Amino acid sequence: MIALTLAEIATAVDGELVAGDAATVVDGSVETDSRLVRPGSVFFALLGDATDGHRFVPDVAGAGAALVVTERRVDLPEGSATAQIVVADGYRALADLAHDVVARVRAGSADREGGPLRVVGITGSNGKTSTKNMLRTILAGVGETVAPEGSFNNHVGAPISMLRITHDTRFLVVEMGASGIGHIASLVRIAEPDVGVVLKVGLAHAGEFGGIEATERAKSEMVTDLPATATALLNVDDDRVARMRERTAARVVGFGTSAGADYRLSDVTTDRAGTRFTLTAPPVGDDERDDAGSPGDGSGGSSTDLETVDVRLAILGEHHAMNAAAALTVAHRWGVPLAAGAEALATMTRAERWRMELLQGPDGVTVINDAYNASPDSMAAALRTLAQVARPGERTVAVLGEMAELGEFSVEEHDRIGRQVVRLGIGQLVVVGAGAAPIHQAATLEGSWDGESVYIEDVDDAVRALQEIVRPGDVVLVKSSKSAGLRFLGDRLGGVLG
Repeated sequence: MIALTLAEIATAVDGELVAGDAATVVDGSVETDSRLVRPGSVFFALLGDATDGHRFVPDVAGAGAALVVTERRVDLPEGSATAQIVVADGYRALADLAHDVVARVRAGSADREGGPLRVVGITGSNGKTSTKNMLRTILAGVGETVAPEGSFNNHVGAPISMLRITHDTRFLVVEMGASGIGHIASLVRIAEPDVGVVLKVGLAHAGEFGGIEATERAKSEMVTDLPATATALLNVDDDRVARMRERTAARVVGFGTSAGADYRLSDVTTDRAGTRFTLTAPPVGDDERDDAGSPGDGSGGSSTDLETVDVRLAILGEHHAMNAAAALTVAHRWGVPLAAGAEALATMTRAERWRMELLQGPDGVTVINDAYNASPDSMAAALRTLAQVARPGERTVAVLGEMAELGEFSVEEHDRIGRQVVRLGIGQLVVVGAGAAPIHQAATLEGSWDGESVYIEDVDDAVRALQEIVRPGDVVLVKSSKSAGLRFLGDRLGGVLG
């Protein structure tokens, strides 16, 4: 965190300084996990579902925390130098501090050589983390870039990531997830993005949102509060995303494969070596300038002075072409030539751990481990990729677990995936766990199969069964939500774990 006095922090979080000198300067990391606290850290004692952060205040004080932010007075160890600020709501205080820090850095960088702090928010039912990682890879070659590790995209993780910026940070990439209405709007108010990206509206977390319409409303929060000086970057191939242009005052820039896209993908192909596509972009002035007509009106840009680049990713899946296009578009509008962005993306060997991760197992077995997140859209995309990357003579095997958080749509969507497995001609299906059972049932009913689909209730049993099922030279996809626990099974098949 940037250096602030205790008085400045107390003002930012609307709290009372009950221990410590108001003039003391704090500049350590901000943590909500007591195990991560180091000397000089700021610890927010949050009330969680499983535990109460106030229990750990004495521990973090002993570890050298410079400040604890609590919702009630907590006795500190005798002789402790740790300061304490008491607030009404710890979560709100964390958000307020992040907003204050981002605003200070933005204001201080307004006349900075190299340009002011740029902030981008990324949301979508699928692809947020991959797009964030791609954009970080591109921008890191231009200037100091801060982006969350993993999927720090909720009301705690996103502010923690924002608080990592310094006065030298040029780019802040914020992944914005949600499990309900109002969550993304809250993160947008904290970060005030210069660019808001919406990748896709799908059925991921539909059970929590209450349906696809509610999901659309939640994702549209990324752009509804953007000012006219900001940019809403929309996937125009997704009708629900494309019509968000009607809900924003910001300039709109579209990307996708359709003719109306300002940034247009074409010639998308994928094989074992990765994913390739061509991206055509309109001319852009310095930084974010969208004046003087297109781009920004969704008309596809002028036919003259277009910039084109061939992009080669070492990452599997046609769906990653769209994520890469979004990352390239943001960077291009901030002055990064498409060729430089594409060159940076070519260095990425994977989008993220357990996301379409290509592993070479024993006996020539190829494993695609994509068992960190799963939704109907991402499951379908992964299955298409499995079918595409198999070479003549190679058998394809899909090891599928539950897609979580689908609520009332669960049986229907798992059923649809089972039928797609058959229609894609996948050679062998292994379904793991009761929540995924409709995949097995639908596949068995869809085709005249005789043993091509196997249902196994337990992950450990699946490991043993797959030792018999998988043959030398097979191409195996392992796909499920994180809660299904298949990601480590994928690692074992791929030789990462013994």
